[in-house]
This record gives sequence, C-alpha cells and structure tokens, in this order.
Amino acid sequence: MDTRPQESRKGPPAQGHALGEQLRADVRQLEHVREGAKKRVFLSEWKERKVALSRLTRLELRDDLLHRLRMLQAPKNKHVITLLGYCEKDNIILTEYHPSGSLGNLEAMLNLSKYCSLWQYRLQLALGNVPILDFLYPSSLGTPVMCNSSDLSKTLSQYLLTANFSIVLNDLDTLALDDLMPTYDEKSDIWKIPDVSSFLLGHMQGNDVVRFYLFDIHKACKIQELAERPTAQNVLDTYQNVLNLLRDTSTSQTKRCCKSQYGR
Repeated sequence: MDTRPQESRKGPPAQGHALGEQLRADVRQLEHVREGAKKRVFLSEWKERKVALSRLTRLELRDDLLHRLRMLQAPKNKHVITLLGYCEKDNIILTEYHPSGSLGNLEAMLNLSKYCSLWQYRLQLALGNVPILDFLYPSSLGTPVMCNSSDLSKTLSQYLLTANFSIVLNDLDTLALDDLMPTYDEKSDIWKIPDVSSFLLGHMQGNDVVRFYLFDIHKACKIQELAERPTAQNVLDTYQNVLNLLRDTSTSQTKRCCKSQYGR
C-alpha cells in the first residue's frame, strides 16, 4: 500500500502490487458505513487515526476506480477529499474520514450547531460548493462525470461535510463515454447548482431575500442550451456579490438600530 505524501512521489504512481499483505496488517476495518453500485466503504483505523477504506465490488468497473485514484493523486486541493494510500492489486483506496458523512446529512448536523439559523452561514456554505466545479473543469486527468447526478439525493451523496462545515468532493470515479456524452463539460454540471444551493439555504430566516437575489443566476443555470449557461466563475462571482450586498445591508441596519436606541 502506497501511503507516501503526495509531494514526495517521484515519477509515475506506484502500482502497489506486492503490498496487499501490508495493507491487511496496517489497516483495521471497524465498521461498514455504506455501499454503492461499485464499492463498499468501511470506517477503518490506520496508524491510530480513523480513515475511510473503499473497496471495489464489481471488477468490470475497475477502470472507474483507477480513474478516481488518478484524480485523487493530482496536486492536493481543499475542495477534494485527501488521498492517504491505495493498493491497486486489492482494488482499495484509503482516504480521510469525515464523521459527518455526506452533504445530505447537513440539516441533522446543523441542528447541533448555533449557526443553523443564520442566512449568512447558509449562503457562505452554498458559495463554497461552486468552486468545486471551477476546479474540476478543465482537468488534464479526464472529465470527472458523476453518474446519476441529475438526482439531488445522489448529487448530495457525492460530497462530504467536514468537521468545520465545509464541503469536499468525494466521488470522482465515473468515466465519461465519449460516444455517449461527447459534450459533457462544466456547463453540464452547472444545471445542478440551483438545486444544491436550495438545499443548502434551507428554510432559515431571510431565505426569501437571498433567493430573490439569486433568482436570475439560478434561472440562467437551467437554460436548456448548454452554451448559454453561465460558467462556474460567473455563478461564484454572483454569489459573492450577493453575500457582500446583504452583509453591507445588514451592517447598515444594525448601525441605524444602535444609533436610534442609544442616540449614537
């Protein structure tokens, strides 16, 4: 199993063909946490830290697993889960473990937090989702198409929620088939932004104002013609402008309230 830091690797990635026994000795599986169409994921322990161990369950989809591995071996990015090790012979990938689970668990986690009712926090969370697409496209390692991602629950399951309530992309293992999806690019995934953002914004106080300011950009994301949709950077800029505008408005209102109450 190759567990060297990304920065220290030289040349092509190690294959790990002779390291199966080392993996079984070093990593202890603790609990089966989830299973998808291609892999089982286990909460495991490695060198006294909790990790996520993904094991391929369908050998005919091994190319997908190797594609995910190559994507994870790219220079570290804060928007993508961190690769800790792998064993190609055993079809296993080891990544960091996030106890909060998938993004679909957001409401349950926010109910434990004092920030759950703040529109500023919710909008910031939605804003943090957009740069992931900007990072993914274009990629010299191939197009990271995510299967069945037109379904919101499936899309949410492909992201993980970190301990500090940021979002990281976890699933990168589905290959695009050029003959079936020749035009799949950033604009294809832009379509999902309004649905994910709507989920992230939830039903907190001030929700209607935020949604009003985001209406036009979200409408543009749903345009049928891909070429006419905004880029991820366009969406990111709009989100940031709305956040700044609403923050300034909130600050001004607070100052007026204090001046009226205390005569200052």
